[in-house]
Amino acid sequence: MADYKLYAFGESGNCYKVAMMLALTGTEWERLPVDYFNGETRGEAFRAINEMGEAPVLLHNGKVLSQSGVILDYLAAQTGRFGPENEDERREILRWMLFDNHKFTSYYATLRFLVGLQKSGESPVTEFLRGRAKAAFGIVDKHLAASEFLVGDRLTIADLSLAGYIFFNEETGIDLADYPNILAWRGRIAAMPGWRAPYDMVSHAPKARG
Repeated sequence: MADYKLYAFGESGNCYKVAMMLALTGTEWERLPVDYFNGETRGEAFRAINEMGEAPVLLHNGKVLSQSGVILDYLAAQTGRFGPENEDERREILRWMLFDNHKFTSYYATLRFLVGLQKSGESPVTEFLRGRAKAAFGIVDKHLAASEFLVGDRLTIADLSLAGYIFFNEETGIDLADYPNILAWRGRIAAMPGWRAPYDMVSHAPKARG
């Protein structure tokens, strides 16, 4: 039986971030499926596990950890992989992960959910989200023009945090070909031993009933 158990569903890039970390560190883990589209995360049983009503949630040695950034930090400490090597790196990793949660993943993931998963069509909301996502992508693409990875010359949890959603193929109205350095960076991550595509790592959640 695996020591690490992860509540996750395939459509979530935040869940995929953690699954990537577990895979790239060669850590054995067990997936605990989440019926997201039928409201499981909003139910009392799941809220008893994570009061925020979100996946992923990692169970390990009696600990219950939520929020992908916190989980990545925990796994870096547990495995000794992809974490900071000094205090300056720690702050730089934290800087990019906070940027990810505020700008990079937040706008892009919401855009993907509306356009690619809900098939909502275009609206002022999707136009706003796409504009913000493109601005964030531009910042990261410029940074990666001078660096193979976000912090130094090696993969860290900062990369895994920002890369969570860029491996999905659902429509967003953003062409990643416009960001060649992000595409090259994505390729470097995908070349890491143990890497697998999102739905190969965590299968789809059941579709909504009714």
